[in-house]
Amino acid sequence: MATKYDTLPKHHRATQSEKLVIAASSLGTVFEWYDFYLYGLLATYISAQFFSGVNETTAFIFALAAFAAGFAVRPFGALVFGRIGDLVGRKNTFLVTMGIMGLSTFAVGLLPSYASIGVAAPIILLVMRLAQGLALGGEYGGAATYVAEHAPEGKRGLYTSWIQTTATFGLFAALLVVIGFRFALGEDAFAAWGWRLPFLISILLLGVSMWIRLQLNESPVFQKMKEEGTTSKAPLTEAFGEWKNLRWVIIALLGAVAGQAVVWYAGQFYALFFLEKTLKVDGATANILIAIALALATPFFVVFGWLSDRIGRKPIILGGCALAALLYFPLFSALTGAANPALARAQASAPVSITANQAECAFQFDPVGRNKFDSSGCDIAKAYMAKAGVSYANTDAPAGTPARVRIGGASFTAPDPGTLAGEEKIAAIAAFQDSLKAGLAAAGYPAKADPARINKVAVVAILWALAMLVTMVYGPIAAMLVELFPSRIRYTSMSLPYHVGNGWFGGFLPTTAFAMVAATGDIYYGLWYPVVIAAATVVIGLLFLPETFQRNIDA
Repeated sequence: MATKYDTLPKHHRATQSEKLVIAASSLGTVFEWYDFYLYGLLATYISAQFFSGVNETTAFIFALAAFAAGFAVRPFGALVFGRIGDLVGRKNTFLVTMGIMGLSTFAVGLLPSYASIGVAAPIILLVMRLAQGLALGGEYGGAATYVAEHAPEGKRGLYTSWIQTTATFGLFAALLVVIGFRFALGEDAFAAWGWRLPFLISILLLGVSMWIRLQLNESPVFQKMKEEGTTSKAPLTEAFGEWKNLRWVIIALLGAVAGQAVVWYAGQFYALFFLEKTLKVDGATANILIAIALALATPFFVVFGWLSDRIGRKPIILGGCALAALLYFPLFSALTGAANPALARAQASAPVSITANQAECAFQFDPVGRNKFDSSGCDIAKAYMAKAGVSYANTDAPAGTPARVRIGGASFTAPDPGTLAGEEKIAAIAAFQDSLKAGLAAAGYPAKADPARINKVAVVAILWALAMLVTMVYGPIAAMLVELFPSRIRYTSMSLPYHVGNGWFGGFLPTTAFAMVAATGDIYYGLWYPVVIAAATVVIGLLFLPETFQRNIDA
């Protein structure tokens, strides 16, 4: 049976302006990413407000874990809302996801702190974060599918690349709002209550977003399937219960999205956390520097999307993953030298090592807050270095050997808590920590990055290079995922690998990487996480991932 879409040239099938489709879909998605990433930018404040009662290192990792919880449920949102999108349509589905996201974000701004309502505060925060993750799991696939199904042949990479800019634009918008409130209120007021304002104004963005999305019509491809009665009756079964489609879901995940995800989060979020937490650059300066780098890099999402229409999706995505695997260690090392040159000099001239029996050393993370890390000399030494953000090497020693910290040529022996008790133990630990503090200062280790000595041009250049790798892997990925799967189960099929990759491989990156740093003492050790995954993606993608840029997506 013929439909009105069959009588039109392919590049004129859209019933509305292509510019409106791109603008409305992209702007609405920008607001959703703004909501989602506010939490990550304000992790330090959320750590203090909702995870007090545990040691500082644990609180920060715990805050990052709650950040990651939103990513953990994204695949489930993809299953729920992807199925709805393939059954009832693209447009109505992402209206629902937008409402859930906006209201959950607004609620975080109203949530009482741990000091006010105790353990209920982090529990409610986690629930809101999970709701955000579910909503985002349904949003992206709908927006990408909607735009791709409106795009003319030969321009899907270009058109969908605008959707790819939205995650960075959302992060950029969140950065600008946070920077604006920090400067307007001052650091003390922002830390006390001002951090809530970026969450609260999201209710205004929700209203604007809903109005914009309501102006859109349904996708012509879905409308055609609906009129012909060819929509899927069981999208989940077709997408994941049949090997002919499931194999492409697995290949898309391992051969493209996993690497794209770790490059995205390492190049933007982990770089920001690394500046603040490890290199001790003040938060306002770090936010401004990364905002400048993102502003310079963001147009290249569109450039690489356009280029993928000409040379293919695969070489650009896998090329970005390969470059990331090769360049991350030298780039982050260069970032240390540019952002905190005193720290870089001290690490080179006076390296720190801890010699102790490793069986007596605890992992420097305690999710329940009961471990004070004072039961062994090794724990006391490592806990101080972790809090100070100082990189150190571990040297094993025979059982019974006193833990010893070496800072350059100076050596400091940790107290043995087994021979001490009460006030004597507290005084001995305090004296040891004071001696370490003095030893680090004498060796040139700075307590914070000196703003006057930050090479801002070099920092922005390095952050720009990291962001450029993001644009390579992310610009063409939406078009590739849309092209891999048939239209009747496209929303469901593409959403799951995208959100498993970005939700699990990428979203867990900051938490996992900082836990790896805490476990080893090496500030660069966490980079092995994105490097290994990106390298694996290159190998799997080269072997199994097909090129898709010339496929017809109407089938």
